[in-house]
Amino acid sequence: MTILPALIILSPFAASPVSLLIGRKSEKARDAFFCAFLAAECVLAALAFAFAAQGRELAFTWAGFAGFGLSFRLDGFRALYTLIAAFMWLMTGIFSPRYFRRHHHRNRYAFFTLLTLGATVGVFLSDDLLGAFIFFEIMSFTSYTWVAQEETKEALRAAETYLAIALCGGMVTLMGLFLLYHRLGSLSFAALRAAGGAVPPQELYLPGALTAVGFAAKAGMFPLHVWLPKAHPVAPAPASALLSGVLTKVGVFGLAVIGCNLFRADAAWGRAVLLPGTVTMFLGALLAVFSVDLKRTLACSSMSQIGFILIGLGTRSLLGAHGALAVQGTVLHMVNHSLLKLCLFLSAGTVYMNLHRLSLNDIRGFGRNKPLLHFAFLSGAVGLAGFPLGNGYISKSLLHEGLLEYIALLREAGEAAGLYSAVEWIFIISGGMTFAYMLKLYIAIFWQKHPTRQREMDDLRKGYLSPMSALALSAAAVMPPLLGLFPDFFCTGIATMAQGFFGGVSPAHPVHYFSAENLSGAAKSLLIGAGIYLLFIRPCLTEKRDGARAYVDRWPRWLDLEQLVYRAAWLRRGLCAPVLFLCQFLSGLADSRPVKVRIPQAFAALSRLLSGLPDARPVRVWIPRCFGALARAADEAADHAALLLSLPLSGHGKSGPPPVGTRLTFRIGRALNAAARVLNRSGLRAKPLPEDYEFRLAVDRREARRAIGRIARSLSFGLLLLGLGLVVTCIYLLLQ
Repeated sequence: MTILPALIILSPFAASPVSLLIGRKSEKARDAFFCAFLAAECVLAALAFAFAAQGRELAFTWAGFAGFGLSFRLDGFRALYTLIAAFMWLMTGIFSPRYFRRHHHRNRYAFFTLLTLGATVGVFLSDDLLGAFIFFEIMSFTSYTWVAQEETKEALRAAETYLAIALCGGMVTLMGLFLLYHRLGSLSFAALRAAGGAVPPQELYLPGALTAVGFAAKAGMFPLHVWLPKAHPVAPAPASALLSGVLTKVGVFGLAVIGCNLFRADAAWGRAVLLPGTVTMFLGALLAVFSVDLKRTLACSSMSQIGFILIGLGTRSLLGAHGALAVQGTVLHMVNHSLLKLCLFLSAGTVYMNLHRLSLNDIRGFGRNKPLLHFAFLSGAVGLAGFPLGNGYISKSLLHEGLLEYIALLREAGEAAGLYSAVEWIFIISGGMTFAYMLKLYIAIFWQKHPTRQREMDDLRKGYLSPMSALALSAAAVMPPLLGLFPDFFCTGIATMAQGFFGGVSPAHPVHYFSAENLSGAAKSLLIGAGIYLLFIRPCLTEKRDGARAYVDRWPRWLDLEQLVYRAAWLRRGLCAPVLFLCQFLSGLADSRPVKVRIPQAFAALSRLLSGLPDARPVRVWIPRCFGALARAADEAADHAALLLSLPLSGHGKSGPPPVGTRLTFRIGRALNAAARVLNRSGLRAKPLPEDYEFRLAVDRREARRAIGRIARSLSFGLLLLGLGLVVTCIYLLLQ
């Protein structure tokens, strides 16, 4: 059975072109093949999981691949996540035919979904960083089509961001792999574990950090999270479930490989993961509280829950050998979050495929009198909010206990623990915010009434789901309560099976999930969440409209990290045009006779005066040369600056009506016109400056915006070609 890992990875790559060919003949036949193959893949993954549960590890090596070889291994954690991935692909595959019944490019979706499945399990089963990186890059390219599937303006823009972050992060990771291989001579996980105990961590910080960048971007860690809240809402709901539930865990997988092997007991690395994880956890919850879009709220929630997982990874490195609880909490929260987001995104997909709306104001009341949808959403919401008897409560309690354990160790050693006490409170508050935004969604969908369309929504209670979609939603909804109701059987067994991958061991004492300390932590979060909903969301984020309570988007539109930083918002807001015209003004000034003739003459006279000083060579030769060079530089600097700024922004568009411009261009144009009039009257009569800067500023602002749009499209196309080149290169290497 050593061929089983390779079979699980390669079979989706072989099935994808078959589904494409079948789909050209018959959509029903393609859907049947698609679901049948995913069921077969799930059976293979279950078989692998059974081997791992018995303690049998399966390994497969492809010697000579790319000169290094590829190795795959099926152990506890990797077999577990292969099974979760296969199960989630199967559920979304069963749900998809009804969801996509009126959509276009369904063949493309099926083709790339199978490719992404193969690449994803390829990452999970890899036993070296080279193989993980190759499949990671294939996965980034193939999953790009999910985000761009709808081909709307918002979808294509989000896809640009997703691809840019993925490819740039991947290139940084490749640099780290080069440095790691140069330092260690191998990229296998065994070599990383050996280096983690033999090589000083200071020598591994730079390659480890570079390698972690691409995985952190895929996980959605702050500040590389910008793709996540925008990609999920525009992607189809089945794809959003996979993006949130599985692909983000690929990023966590990479971070775990680095942290739990190279830096398994390193406090500096633990802080470097824990602090951004804390920001990710809190910021995601804050964005979800303000969101008024169903899928965007769930997307921001995914970002926040990834923050919880990163806190577990960071605490594991801080605790070192004492990190058993942190390891088990990290494993279980990864599993729980995957299953919960499958349930919630399929519920969101049910709403969307019936109403084709996602705004809370448009979907209010849809869930009324729909028991299956009610149960499914409530199953996910209870688990995510951390209610006792929910599976999310189990994993969050373990993460909280691990954090408290590290705080206690610091206090016993007489060290300051204020920073980590603050992290603990942010942990509790973020849990409360999770309850608040899930309560907001639950009340809006299942308890409020739509002011005008409630009767129409009530009429959909019989035919809103097909039998296959109902099967997928039911299977997804049953899993979280099972884990929460029987934690000693399911959760403890899963954590014990998977903890070896993270370098963890079983806790020294049995875990009491429902101890007074754990219940009090959950109670604090729930009380804080209820307060946030009653004292902030209801009075501040809703308002009365036509006798009903409507949700209002209060988040400032300008407060967007992508716009402010990654897309250089100062150019997009038209500030480049005033800078450009200021340079043009200075250029026109430099072309005038007083500047071109009189100023160089003055510098020349000054140089002659200085040349009469003592006849030393530095005074006689170098000083005049310096002043001459300075005069020439002053003459040409403005021209060069204007040329450099205008080259990327200039363009010849179609003629149109004179642009109006903006208030900023109008004011600067008026100021430049006034300055030009003063200079023209004071000595520039031979070659006067133009006095139409208001119009010229507005024209160039319009041309600059067009040029920036062309640059952005060219950059997106270039990134797409880069990704295609990586895929072609990988295929070429696979055939060698």
